[in-house]
Amino acid sequence: MLRRIFVYIFRRSIIVLILICLGCSAQSAPPELARNIERHVRAYYAVPAEVHVNITAPKASDFPGYDSIVVSFANGEKKQDYDFLVSKDGKTLLRMTKLDLSTDPYAEVMKKIDIQGRPVRGNKDARVTVVSYDDFQCPYCSVMHQTMFPQILNEYGDKVAFIYKDFPIAEIHPWSTRASVNANCLAAQNPDAYWTFADYVHANQREVNGEKGTPAQFAKVDLLTMQEGQKRNLDLPKLQACIKAQKDDLVKASLQEGDKLGVDATPTMYVNGQKVNGALPLEELRTILDQALKDAGVAPPVHPAAGTQKTGSG
Repeated sequence: MLRRIFVYIFRRSIIVLILICLGCSAQSAPPELARNIERHVRAYYAVPAEVHVNITAPKASDFPGYDSIVVSFANGEKKQDYDFLVSKDGKTLLRMTKLDLSTDPYAEVMKKIDIQGRPVRGNKDARVTVVSYDDFQCPYCSVMHQTMFPQILNEYGDKVAFIYKDFPIAEIHPWSTRASVNANCLAAQNPDAYWTFADYVHANQREVNGEKGTPAQFAKVDLLTMQEGQKRNLDLPKLQACIKAQKDDLVKASLQEGDKLGVDATPTMYVNGQKVNGALPLEELRTILDQALKDAGVAPPVHPAAGTQKTGSG
C-alpha cells in the first residue's frame, strides 16, 4: 500500500515537472535567439548590467514574414514590457508601436487626471483645460507660474481653465510638500485663497529659503498660510488644525497619478491632454494654447502687441 502511494506521488511529480517545463518553453524564446536579441537590445539601448532582460517566445503577428515578441526589462520591483517584431529567419528585429486610431490619445490622458475638487482659475466650463503638476519650491515652477499669472490668465481667462496638481519633489525641495498640504488646507475653505497663496509663494520662494533649517522653513510656510487665512476671513482654528495635522493623502494621490502619467520633473503641464515640459517662453505657451483652442473649435484671443504686455518678475 505504501509503495503504491509512493509511486503515485512520484508520477504526479513527474507530470507537474513536465507541465512546468512546457510552460517555460512556451513563454521563453529559443535560447540562441534569446541570447542574440538580448545582446543587440543591450548594445543598442545601453541597458545596464543590473537590468534583467527576458524575451518571450515568438508568436504570429499581423505582419507577413515577422513574429511578435515581448522584451521585458526588470530591475528589482520595476518591470517594463516592450513589443518587438522578429523576422522568421531570426535576422531582423523591429521595435513595434501599435497605435489605436479609433481613440483620441489626448482625451485618454485627461481621463487619467483627477481634477475633481481642485481650485480652478479662468473659466471652469472652458473647452480647454491646462493641468500643471507643480512644486512650490521649484524655481522653474516659479518662472512658469509668473508667466501664466497674470499675463496668460488675462488673455485666456474666459477660454481656458487652469488647474494645479501637487507634485512636490521633496528629495531636493524639503518644504515643498508642506506648502502643498497647507495650500490644500486653504483650498478646502476658499479656492481663491489657494491661488493667492500660490501667487505669493511662487513670487517669494527666497523668503522661505532664507530661513535657517527645515523646521524654520516649515514655520515660515505655516505663517504665510495663516496670514492668507486671516486676509480671507477663514475659520482660523480649523485652518490651524489642518496645518498641524499635515494630512498628505491628496498630495500622495497626486504624486502617484503623476508618476503613472510619466511626470518626472516640474513644471509639467497637460493642455487638453497634450504634455508640455518645463517653463516655456510666453510666445511658445501662446502657440500651444492657441492650437488647443482651435482644435476645440474656439477662436484664440487677440494678443497684445509686442512691447505692451506685462510680465512677472522672477
